Amino acid sequence: MRRTPHYLMTDPEEVRRLIRNNPWATFVSPTSRGLIASHYPVLLDDDHEHITIVSHFGRPDEVLHELGRHEILVIIQGPHDYVSSSWYAPGDLVPTWNHVTAHLYGTPEILGEEENYAMLSRLTDHFEQHYRNGRSLAEDEPGTRRAAKGTVGVRMRVDRFDARAKLSQNKSADVIDNITAHIAGHNPALAREMGRARGGGPASTTQRPPSEHNG
Repeated sequence: MRRTPHYLMTDPEEVRRLIRNNPWATFVSPTSRGLIASHYPVLLDDDHEHITIVSHFGRPDEVLHELGRHEILVIIQGPHDYVSSSWYAPGDLVPTWNHVTAHLYGTPEILGEEENYAMLSRLTDHFEQHYRNGRSLAEDEPGTRRAAKGTVGVRMRVDRFDARAKLSQNKSADVIDNITAHIAGHNPALAREMGRARGGGPASTTQRPPSEHNG
């Protein structure tokens, strides 16, 4: 991503928050056959020292990605939207796109069969808890264990990350307020991120490069 200093997001806790709130990830692998991309949900693993994610691949994606043989890129895309120059001061004519995005780099570890099933159970429980009468894999463990054999679980410790919170920080306070008000009506998640950045809260950025952080 373009390295504009005042958009850098270098706090690992903010990257964790971005992952929690936006678990649908893009996995990109530089394989011997060229680039391969797939999309799967991710969860944060219980690792307080490093950012670590867990997920699963449907077979034969793990073969196509050559998992475990090289570093991969995992893209986490948070709220984003077009910003019209009609919301700027007169004479300011260049529109843009606001977004919160993180690129995570690491070499995934392939989970064993029991770890994979435990991870799939946790993944299911995590999302089903938000639904009335949510289901669990434990309701039919023999059947869901058979289905789990069609997947490969992975755990990836993030060795480095490159994250951006581009939220109109280069504009004046009144223009930011105007942009936020326009966006709030159709993209409240992005408006909330802009509010966090404006308030100097956890979404605030620093000018240190993300390479100074090991997850």
